[in-house]
Amino acid sequence: MPNSATGGPRAGRREWTAFVVLLLPLLLVSMDVSVLYFAIPAVNRELDPSAAQQLWILDSYAFALAGLLITMGALGDRIGRRKLLMAGAAAFGAASVLAAYADSAETLIAARVLLGIGGATLMPSTMALVRTLFRDDRERTLAIGIWSSTLATGVALGSVLGGVLLERFWWGSVFLVNVPAMVLLLALAPVLVPESKDPAPGRFDVPSVLLSAGAVLPAVYGLKEIAVEGPAPAAVLWLVTGLAVGALFVHRQRTRPDAMISRELFADPDFGRSAALLLISVFALMGTAYFTTQYLQSVLA
Repeated sequence: MPNSATGGPRAGRREWTAFVVLLLPLLLVSMDVSVLYFAIPAVNRELDPSAAQQLWILDSYAFALAGLLITMGALGDRIGRRKLLMAGAAAFGAASVLAAYADSAETLIAARVLLGIGGATLMPSTMALVRTLFRDDRERTLAIGIWSSTLATGVALGSVLGGVLLERFWWGSVFLVNVPAMVLLLALAPVLVPESKDPAPGRFDVPSVLLSAGAVLPAVYGLKEIAVEGPAPAAVLWLVTGLAVGALFVHRQRTRPDAMISRELFADPDFGRSAALLLISVFALMGTAYFTTQYLQSVLA
């Protein structure tokens, strides 16, 4: 296609088709955050989890997903984003089968963790590949907007899809819907999606990886424990530990030439405002979705 006035060649049918293929795993990854909300009563009857296990069944997916997003994004820059996407799709599909046929609460929790690890490879890979597919600034802005809307829509649709499936099938069906989509992605991505890497990614900074996980995981765990038990000393200590490690992570990113997160992005006020707005929106969406489904099942049912 000819160059546009906005800095790059316009995308053709192949690029837009590849974009639709990339949106499918993104939709499913975001849906898995909330797909179990309506299924929890059925899971409780079948697997009889303890109260703590029930929380981990719900939270372990997002826990692993959030803790590894930055790391997987940096890994994709180095080994290839399409390669990481393919590996993540295979892992996500296999973990979905394991979760669907879990015969104990422990197995389901482990499967949800594996789903989170797979999801952490898919989300940054799809976003990075969008930048590769669309060189025209206006088209890229439109594609990123659609990407963000798909992410939010998936979280909202997850509980709805779970409820529809539970009317006709057993609770494991909420995971099996992932498998055909991942098979389709594995078949079409090598044909439609070009490989891309960072041409000068720098050294893979293992200490930053550990600090990233060490900041997110204790902080999230501490917040979860405070929500359940109140501000107990152990829960507050977990939260403070996460915040302290997070401060070390930020310091390392600000002082290293091969930082995992671009400092230039956060120097842009528009980016900072957009990130803050997205954080508030996702926080409100997740809280509303969880409260609504539990209210419908536990209070009105």
